Amino acid sequence: MGPAQAEVRLLTSIKPLQLIAAAVQDGVGNPEVLLPPGASPHHYALRPSDVRRVGEVELLYWIGPDMEGFLPRVLQGRSKPTVAVQDLPGLHLRHFGEDSQSHDEDESDHDHDHRPGTLDAHLWLAPVNARVIAERMASDLSATDPANAARYQSNLKAFESRLDAADARIKTRVAGIAGKPYFVFHEAFDYFEDAYGLKHTGVFSVAAEVQPGAQHVAAMRERLQQVGKTCVFSEPPMRPRLAETLTAGLPVRLAELDALGSNAQSYEQLLENLGEGLAGCLEKL
Repeated sequence: MGPAQAEVRLLTSIKPLQLIAAAVQDGVGNPEVLLPPGASPHHYALRPSDVRRVGEVELLYWIGPDMEGFLPRVLQGRSKPTVAVQDLPGLHLRHFGEDSQSHDEDESDHDHDHRPGTLDAHLWLAPVNARVIAERMASDLSATDPANAARYQSNLKAFESRLDAADARIKTRVAGIAGKPYFVFHEAFDYFEDAYGLKHTGVFSVAAEVQPGAQHVAAMRERLQQVGKTCVFSEPPMRPRLAETLTAGLPVRLAELDALGSNAQSYEQLLENLGEGLAGCLEKL
């Protein structure tokens, strides 16, 4: 037998991709993640040590230029395999404005590009896409580290069966809330909603650091008043200051949904936390 090969260094841009990679590398290696908890994938400032890691790792996975706008420039200097998962064949992709959804939006302060027709890059929130990503990771790892190919493939099958079980649990959990009205601060959950038969009533696309004008706030409050009892979901780590102003005196519950899974220990848990967050608030209405 030859010397044991060092584990494959795999780096993902964001935690959801790291969770999928961790399932595939289980028992063989530990994938790294670029963004620290709470950092925005839209405007992250890379440190020199981050740039070094991007250059050194054997495999790198990111969503693509529609999500991590800070990465393309750094990736130009990289020679090893890099996968923008938004380009993988077989993905179920959505574009903003696909539904005739009426939005309460302030066009001047979008975090990133949510204009109709642009790609909705929150693609990891569809379980079908997680399968496609995991298959690609298993294939790349098997090619890079053939000695452990059988392990990567069996890890992939185990991940898929856990995902099936989680999918069934989420469907049961959210069955009673379909059709209940709710609002989100950031249009990040369409893939998850599409998978589980849910739909937000409106979105307040207001960047956390920008205070919108009085007219905009009044229009949003009016929407909430029309709907009556409802939930308004923001994303950690920051609840927008606007949340309190918008909902003061209204029969509205404030809650959080974490699209990036900052506290999740597995990809399945990330999805189940979203189902639990939605159902936990909406079933109290």
